[in-house]
Amino acid sequence: MLNVMWVCGSKQVKQRDLNPAALYPWLHRSAGTQVRVKRDWIIPPIRVLENSKQVPEDLVQIKSDKIFTGEVIYMLEGPGVDQDPKGLFEIDDKTGWIKSQMPLDREKHRSFKLKAFALSPSGERLESPTTIEIYVLDQNDNRPVFTQNEFIGTIPEFSVPGTSVMQVSAVDADDPTTDNAALSYSVIGQETVPPNSINKTMFGINNKTGVIYIRDVGLDRDVVQSIKLTLQVADMSGMGLTSIGRAIITISDINNHAPKFQPDQYKMYALENKHIAEVGRINATDKDQRGGVNWKMIYKISSGDPAGHFSVRTDPVTNQGIISVVKPLDFESQVEHRLTVTAENAVNVKGPYERVQSATVTVTVVNENEAPVFYKNPIKVSVAESAVPSTVLVSDIAHDPDNAKLRYEIIEDPENWLFIDHATGQISVRRTFNIRSPHVKNNIYSAVVKVIDQDADGVFTTATLEVTLWETNDYAPVLIPSSGTVCSDRDRDKLGLLLSAVDQDMSPQSDPFTFYIVDQSVAVNWTIITLNETHAVLQPLIDIESGEFSVPVVVSDSGSPPLSSSSLVNVTVCPCDSFGDCKSFTAAMFGTRMGISFIALMLIMGSVALLLLLLVLAVAVRGCRRQNVKRDGGLLVGASDEDIRDNVFHYDEQGGGEEDEDAFNIDFLRNPSDGIPPPVGFFPQNRSLPRGKQPLRKDAPHNLPSPTYPRKLAGEPTDIEDFINVGLDAADADPNVPPYDTALIYDFEGDGSVAGSLSSIASMSSDGDQDYDYLNDWGPRFKKLANMYDPR
Repeated sequence: MLNVMWVCGSKQVKQRDLNPAALYPWLHRSAGTQVRVKRDWIIPPIRVLENSKQVPEDLVQIKSDKIFTGEVIYMLEGPGVDQDPKGLFEIDDKTGWIKSQMPLDREKHRSFKLKAFALSPSGERLESPTTIEIYVLDQNDNRPVFTQNEFIGTIPEFSVPGTSVMQVSAVDADDPTTDNAALSYSVIGQETVPPNSINKTMFGINNKTGVIYIRDVGLDRDVVQSIKLTLQVADMSGMGLTSIGRAIITISDINNHAPKFQPDQYKMYALENKHIAEVGRINATDKDQRGGVNWKMIYKISSGDPAGHFSVRTDPVTNQGIISVVKPLDFESQVEHRLTVTAENAVNVKGPYERVQSATVTVTVVNENEAPVFYKNPIKVSVAESAVPSTVLVSDIAHDPDNAKLRYEIIEDPENWLFIDHATGQISVRRTFNIRSPHVKNNIYSAVVKVIDQDADGVFTTATLEVTLWETNDYAPVLIPSSGTVCSDRDRDKLGLLLSAVDQDMSPQSDPFTFYIVDQSVAVNWTIITLNETHAVLQPLIDIESGEFSVPVVVSDSGSPPLSSSSLVNVTVCPCDSFGDCKSFTAAMFGTRMGISFIALMLIMGSVALLLLLLVLAVAVRGCRRQNVKRDGGLLVGASDEDIRDNVFHYDEQGGGEEDEDAFNIDFLRNPSDGIPPPVGFFPQNRSLPRGKQPLRKDAPHNLPSPTYPRKLAGEPTDIEDFINVGLDAADADPNVPPYDTALIYDFEGDGSVAGSLSSIASMSSDGDQDYDYLNDWGPRFKKLANMYDPR
């Protein structure tokens, strides 16, 4: 077994020479009894003082109690020897002495655990290894240190003694289980801001916990704003090493001062009719901390402003009250306003103070020349679109607060419909309104009215005039269409012509429309069935054969009063194709059961061809005779001097069918009062039928103007055929001539003509009933014609 020897001072002491009971109490269970531990020894820790200056220093010697015949080598391993930190300890391999090589630092390494071995020269272990523990004993080699360079705290003013402010702390690197780390705190100095404002010590500190507390009364922020304390901490319970620290304690404000007006009377001036952001300022002071919540004030107008003309707000920088005009003042209504304004803190005041202070503010209104004022803007009126000129729309539209002389104008009137009296402002109708004008939006016509103060350098005001136009029944509805087709080969319930109407008025002066047949004799065969508010169907009541029919129809609107118009609807009744159009004559004939035979059809076609051949021959003969006409004798003067009236030939006359009962009473002449001469080359044979009684054409709309007929030949033409063809074309396009199924017969007065007349419609009256003097006005070519009918 390895025995251990200690060094006490300079004397070596063997472990076995010491009192075993003192060194190893666990071996003695009872008095006089020793329990032997098998082979191993338990070695107590070795204590070494840190920072020892006796280096190298012998610490302990180990030695085996076995007898060996050979040499014994001792070896040591562990932290401080062959492990970090290396080089702190070593062992003499011959003697077994363990030594320290350098001073130890407990703050770095508090203990070491090493193992000692006894080996033979061959490296064989002779003993089991022995554990050696080395503890480093502490010395007071570290000063305590404050955890902060400067401690900051705040305490409200007038806090009572004993109130804790904050806690400071310090640390010591020495062994906390010894007095080397036993700390003690103290206050060793005090400075005030402002300096020397307080002479007594206001704060104390708990020497063990470091809590700073109020020691005395008298913390007034108005006197002292902050206090700087010099602190000391010492170890060894105040007897050892020391360090110095600092604590700054700020005295916080409490609302212990009420606002106060200085002065409490204010006089201001404000211009009338204006919004003014700042009329003036009032000032209330507060001794609490400037800029703090206890210093901020709220201003209110408590009386003197029932109409709400004024307001007051707080300037956040200066804490002053700003008076503003939020509702324009009127000099004529009130010249002076006396306001009572109060000021109070936003935070309740602590202590026996009057919390609310008041001041009187007198505001004098300054007069200015005001612009005129409209009673209403926009000016709204409502009138019928049919209002006649001079109708008064509105009057008394504006006034001047200063009772100045006014002039009224309309500066925007797109349609020039309005008139205004420049002196009174009365607005009336200048021209009749048109609700369909592009300047009328949603039945509203807008204009701009201007009123000028003639006593104030042209100060003016404008307003919008909105004229709401309501519809009146100004236009009668117009029936459409004026002609159409009714299919005779359809079921009766499917027969009919769709009718509608167009009304320039708008609702409610237009639809629904009412359709009816005005002629009762026609209503026996025809009827009108209403489909909806705008459409109806004209239907026959009986089976009607194909042909042309004129049905008088009246359409009326729903206006107040209602207006109506009458139209003659030309209806063509015929067989129809799949598209609802009339079939051709051939198709109609072959498509009916009553059709003609093929032989009869061929006879008819042969007759037509023969007639065409005769017509061509007649034209050729007339062309040969045209060569005999004298170029210098006028249009109707031939080479013979014989009386041209002896050469007039009359042909048989043909009527216009079953409906043309007055075929021989057709008047081709225009009424001389119309100012329209008859077509040149067309001569009437019947002059007895009164004007307006001739039959009407059924293939064209009525009441349309006639085309222009040729008045006279241009230059000196010799081809009268072209001249007459022009007249024929004009007659075909004329909607006011007799029906197209009436045979038109023409007369041509020419020299040596075989047929002296192109038209010989029988006349029921003599030529003397007519006055042909107007033919003398057509030129020299028609004078002889005039003499032929009126030889006077």
